[in-house]
Amino acid sequence: FLNNVIADLLGYSAAEMVGKHYSALVHADDLAKAEIIFKIPDTKAIPPRDAELRLYCKDSELIKYVAVSAIVIALDALDIFKQSMQADEQSFGIFGIIRDITEHKLAEIHLRKLNLAMEHSPNLIFITNPAGTIQYTNQQLTATTGYSQEEVLGQTPHIFSSGDTLQEVYQDLWQTLSAGQVWRGILKNKKKCGDIYLAQQSIAPLVDDAGITTHYVAIQEDVTEASLLNEKLSYQATHDPLTDLINRNEFDRRLERVIMTARDQDSEHALCYMDLDQFKVVNDICSHTAGDELLRQISALLSQVIRRRDTLARLGGDEFAILMEHCSLEQAQRTTQKVHSIIEKFQFQWEGKSFRIGISIGLIVINIHKGGADTHLKHADMACYMAKVAGRNRTHIYREDDAAIAQHQGEMNWLAIINNALDNNQFCLYTQAIVPLTSPEGEHCEILLRMKNDNGTVTAPGAFLPAAERYQLSPKIDRWVIQNTFASFTEQIKRLELLSMCSINLSGPSLNSPNMLAFIEEQLEITGMPADKVCFEITETAAIANLCSATEFITQLKALGCKFSLDDFGSGLSSFAYLKNLPVDFLKIDGFFVKDIEHDQVDLAMVKSINDIGHVMGKKTIAEFVECEPVLQTLMAMKVDYAQGYHTGKPKPINDQY
Repeated sequence: FLNNVIADLLGYSAAEMVGKHYSALVHADDLAKAEIIFKIPDTKAIPPRDAELRLYCKDSELIKYVAVSAIVIALDALDIFKQSMQADEQSFGIFGIIRDITEHKLAEIHLRKLNLAMEHSPNLIFITNPAGTIQYTNQQLTATTGYSQEEVLGQTPHIFSSGDTLQEVYQDLWQTLSAGQVWRGILKNKKKCGDIYLAQQSIAPLVDDAGITTHYVAIQEDVTEASLLNEKLSYQATHDPLTDLINRNEFDRRLERVIMTARDQDSEHALCYMDLDQFKVVNDICSHTAGDELLRQISALLSQVIRRRDTLARLGGDEFAILMEHCSLEQAQRTTQKVHSIIEKFQFQWEGKSFRIGISIGLIVINIHKGGADTHLKHADMACYMAKVAGRNRTHIYREDDAAIAQHQGEMNWLAIINNALDNNQFCLYTQAIVPLTSPEGEHCEILLRMKNDNGTVTAPGAFLPAAERYQLSPKIDRWVIQNTFASFTEQIKRLELLSMCSINLSGPSLNSPNMLAFIEEQLEITGMPADKVCFEITETAAIANLCSATEFITQLKALGCKFSLDDFGSGLSSFAYLKNLPVDFLKIDGFFVKDIEHDQVDLAMVKSINDIGHVMGKKTIAEFVECEPVLQTLMAMKVDYAQGYHTGKPKPINDQY
């Protein structure tokens, strides 16, 4: 028997339930408890039994939590059973009351989960009453602060105060909580042992149905290590690891800010770009370890001469910069003087060796007309370069009308143009005849270089070769000339057969280029160019400046059959002294002397002396700058071997009909 409430509880009607065994309704995990409730014991005199069970509903997987109170009774004691029993029959059953406790049980389970989560949370949690008295703490509080639960309960959160948190932070905290809102922030708290830790804290008010705050829940996370890591990463992102100075990225950011200040406030600031002189000597002689130590010591020295508000940075390598805010040009110059003075007194010691270095400085006034950070640094770098060109260990001030810097900028423009010409094959070759004056021979010419412009014109080498030599591009150009000259002649078989000699100019840097000799040998082999038809021209100045390497270079190529010509001979002060040590085949008499020999007796005597000495030493002579017939006749009378100039033949493209 059961009443109709079962329909509301489980969805079954009373009729459906009659005859069902309890095990069909009870959750499998609760069957053992149910058996104790519903089993009629042999001994009937037992106290009432209680249990909490989970029961399945009829039409779903929904489970109801119920509280069962049951007792063994004699069935004949109830009128409902008495009519169906014999007069002398006695039977026993279970009389019970089932109460639905689902909501209560789910709330209890939820609270148990919350309590478990709080107790095992990796964060410190405590709960206070409205007055701030701590009424609950979790285990993590002890792990974080070192205080036991007993030491904290009844106290206020002031027990964690270090005294280092600003009062304004606490004021904001209470204003936020008083408004019924959640406060979040970082507090500097103190552990029981006295250590300071950073607490990322969230405090929320708990309110009842009437809107009254009953408690405050505080959740803390110890972010000390994370904060220190963030500080370290932030420091590393803005500082140079070797010197601990500001790095290039941070310096650029500060420079942009100062430029904005100059624009907004019409204020004056200055920028110094500095490059150490002779730093490479220390690196090469002692090692990079010594170089690093030198940079650290220099950084410490430079830090002593700048103002507190100035920014000193290492831009990379041995380059430094100083950003001087609200500083006039005169003040900045005084700072550069201090820099030169302290560096001049400095002596670097390493493993018994002593070094003195200098520093070249480019100084620029920051204003709104010079563009952004990149432009300012570029101009300061140019000024530093000019300081080096002027002799190093000095300061050069950038000015818009600076002729030296304008020349440097022009060379930098040529640098891009030259690289573009090399990449896009925009160079072209010309030839100028070297005419024999004593005996006839086949084609003898000098190879000349031109650059093709987009508008169809050509540029003479005097415009771009100085920049190429300054920026170490001349060996690349020389390789291009050699490769294309060999290819041009070997593609014209008949012309090659009639060719007596082609002279190719080599720059001074090519004589010291480690791979140039191998490159020439390779091109001779690849193209099939006869070595005995090739003459390389080197200037007297380049040969004397690199006498040993030039002599070795000449000797090895002459062994292959190549010839050599000494260009501009007579321009050096010691030409004759060096001549006997250079195994060249031709002397090209400097055109400075040749062009005026019909009017100037000294020039005439110089040309005659060079020609005579050259012949005595077994070398043939070539006179340059032959511009008129009288000069040519004079040279022929002297028995100079060859003449070259506009009178004997103007330059023409290499593939023009010979």
